[in-house]
Amino acid sequence: MSADADTRSVTEVRPGATQAGPAVGAQKDTRRDTFAARLRRDWPLLVMAMPMLVLVTAFWWVPALGNVIAFQDYNPFTGGILGSPIIGFTNFAELFGDPQFIRAVVNTLGITAFQLVFYFPVPIALALLLNSVVSGRLRAFIQGVVYLPHFFSWVLVVAIFQQMFGGAGLIAQILRDHGHAGIDWMTNSDTFILLVTAETVWKDAGWGTIVFLAALSTIDPNLYEAAAVDGARRWRRMWHITLPGLRPVIVLLLILRLGDALNVGFEQFMLQRGAVGSKVSEVFDTFVYWSGLRTGDFGYGAAAGLFKGLVGLALILAANRVAHALGERGVYSRS
Repeated sequence: MSADADTRSVTEVRPGATQAGPAVGAQKDTRRDTFAARLRRDWPLLVMAMPMLVLVTAFWWVPALGNVIAFQDYNPFTGGILGSPIIGFTNFAELFGDPQFIRAVVNTLGITAFQLVFYFPVPIALALLLNSVVSGRLRAFIQGVVYLPHFFSWVLVVAIFQQMFGGAGLIAQILRDHGHAGIDWMTNSDTFILLVTAETVWKDAGWGTIVFLAALSTIDPNLYEAAAVDGARRWRRMWHITLPGLRPVIVLLLILRLGDALNVGFEQFMLQRGAVGSKVSEVFDTFVYWSGLRTGDFGYGAAAGLFKGLVGLALILAANRVAHALGERGVYSRS
């Protein structure tokens, strides 16, 4: 009896202990197998992403280290980054005390706010109109026509608008032929914000519909059929089915646009600066060019560019938090 008892005492282990050891080992093996299986499954995608990762590293992450010159009295001819003295926030102090910089920021934010109201909804409305076209051939033709200006350079776009709305343009000539005074909208500083918004709409509104058309294609057609059976007309179906289906995409693009608020373009404003003057055409990118690159004060220009990036990041974080408060996913969300 005592031998049997000793045998049972040696071989008998508590139930919790017998289950804990294999469970932990099995969990580790499962995790290892899962990672290996995912690696075997996704290695083609990783290989496809490698060239883009190399490009981003070479042209985005590594150059971002050069922002250190914003805190230096940088001179590329006498030591470069390693040999230039550190001056702290002196460049930023001069930047915020520069009236031309303040004017550029005000102009940029004003144009961004104006285009958020009068340009951002245009691709959405155009996508809704294209989606309502029944004929596939007609829809493809319209899409080709509205996409085409996106591939024009800003030089060509400004030249076309000059031929249409300039002092010797088509509209001015028609007005003169009918006894009216000609209008030169290309040199009118009071309507410059309307001009650049019209140019942006003509050039990029069609291209901006691609994302919204893709989002519209994911909406279940059965929802429209059920709503039509219940007596919902076209406007009510659009309000209760189409727009809610587009809302996540609209919120995402709006957040990204807010994060890009200080980037309204360079070529468009640089080409028209001489016609309307710097008072209304000076935006952030042209300010960096004239005050940093043209003068050789690279530290000053880097300080302006770093300020632009920080403002964009703050706007994205704030807009993303508002999106979360409204129940949308936004750019990112915590799991």
